[in-house]
Amino acid sequence: MVLALFLAAINQGFSLLDPLIFRHIIDDYASKFDQLTRDEYITGVLWLCGATVGVAFVSRVAKNFQDYFVNVITQRLGAQLYSDGLEHSLALSYSQFEDQRSGETLGILQKVRTDVEKLIAAFVNILFTSLIGIIFVMFYAASIHWIIAPVFLAVVPLLGILSSVLSKRIKKIQKVIVGETTALAGSTTESLRNIELVKSLGLVQQEIKRLNGTTGKILGLELKKVKYIRSLSFIQGTSVNFLRTCITFLMLYLIFQRQITVGEMFSLMFYSFFIFGPLQELGNVINIYREAEVSLANFDKIMNTPKEPKPVSPVVVQRVETLAFDHVSFQHQSAVTRAINDISFQVKAGETVAFVGPSGSGKTTLVKLLVGLYRPGQGHILYNGVQEDQIDLDMFRERIGFVTQDTQLFAGTIRENLLFVNPAATDEECMSVLHKAACENLLARADKGLDTVIGEGGVKVSGGEKQRLSIARALLRRPHLMVFDEATSALDSLTEEDINETIKDVSTGDHHITIMIAHRLSTIMHADRIYVLERGKIIEEGRHHDLIDHKGLYYAMWRQQIGERELRKKETEMV
Repeated sequence: MVLALFLAAINQGFSLLDPLIFRHIIDDYASKFDQLTRDEYITGVLWLCGATVGVAFVSRVAKNFQDYFVNVITQRLGAQLYSDGLEHSLALSYSQFEDQRSGETLGILQKVRTDVEKLIAAFVNILFTSLIGIIFVMFYAASIHWIIAPVFLAVVPLLGILSSVLSKRIKKIQKVIVGETTALAGSTTESLRNIELVKSLGLVQQEIKRLNGTTGKILGLELKKVKYIRSLSFIQGTSVNFLRTCITFLMLYLIFQRQITVGEMFSLMFYSFFIFGPLQELGNVINIYREAEVSLANFDKIMNTPKEPKPVSPVVVQRVETLAFDHVSFQHQSAVTRAINDISFQVKAGETVAFVGPSGSGKTTLVKLLVGLYRPGQGHILYNGVQEDQIDLDMFRERIGFVTQDTQLFAGTIRENLLFVNPAATDEECMSVLHKAACENLLARADKGLDTVIGEGGVKVSGGEKQRLSIARALLRRPHLMVFDEATSALDSLTEEDINETIKDVSTGDHHITIMIAHRLSTIMHADRIYVLERGKIIEEGRHHDLIDHKGLYYAMWRQQIGERELRKKETEMV
């Protein structure tokens, strides 16, 4: 920045020498041609013209390097702002994202990057160079006649006051515009993300109308802002022309009084453009400043949001051998009752435990507590006997394999989808986990192997194949803790049976803990222990057959899902 400002000073300084040279051409040669010989006249004029070319060349070279370094500064700072904002946003606690649209955060980061880049460029190229010009002209005008400098100087605060009054209104409008634009970015992102639902239900026109309503509101505010900016520009332009005319009259009067020369008058007229020209751009600079001010305030709000708390000296958990909930309770901020109430259980490596229950029983909340997205309100979660607030959860999560109901695959190759969770994995490791997850059918259709594109423009994958890829991706992490969150609830019965067999194979062995959250009870029949949740509490626990014999809530859920005929058949076989 210092180098850019130095180059801007060189650029402006040498540009300001041109009118001074022109003054000498007028006063020393053009107005005294009858007093000089031909050689003196031509030699003197050529030297001054050469000086004009020289100062213009130096000014242009400095300007080019100035623009280069200003671009370097703006691009680097813009990228750093975006990077810092993104890093901080991703480090926030999960609860910060539950009530916020992801598109809004993206809109804020993109807006602050653009506005700050424009502000820095305007500061160096307009404000700083104008300041250099004003200082130079003040000293130069004072050296010619004492009264000219105060007149020039009085123009600056006068235009500043006029600009300040209107810019306050611009700031208020800009604040609303940024808020509405950010909300529009969030709404648009949601609509595009849920395009399948929007199109399936014939809601395209409704969404267009809703989004266009916000766009129309933003357009109205932008036009209102333009009106204020044009008003500011008109007042500035009119004031500048009036003041320049007054200064011209003053200098003509001083010429009449024989107090300044014609060359000095012309040089001062040229210098007036160095001052009044940038001042006429003050309206645009103020608009850029107001936009950046609002954007930086929104960015500051993000950066001041507390990050997810981490212990100062975290305990390193190398391998998760045991996991326990010790009287854990949790209540959402907007809720009146606890989502999880006094939950206690323990599981060790090699075991598979499952949690079932009706909707609203607390299964989803339990999973989010398990992986550290929520922090217990009461009690503790213990990993190898270490409390959750004593370990670095980001490092712990690197040892988790997570398979969700809504599998998220990326537009890309099979390899890219797998390496997302483990970029260092080899092709052999990728093929190994694909076979463990029973992805043979997908591989048989993949003509380019791991480089086969899936999704749009490539191989279409079914719901079952998505889940198998998700399981393979989870296995590629070599997890200590495998979590299946209703991994088969969205599949048909035949596909569910195939996935269940895959999950059973994956959950065998003593090298990791398997936690299963299920709505369909057929998924978790093989679990070592099943916990039945109701209203956030564990009301039953045991193996599948034990819970059937208990004839409690689990039995009722089983009967509802399997049907009385299937139930009687199984009871007969048991007898």
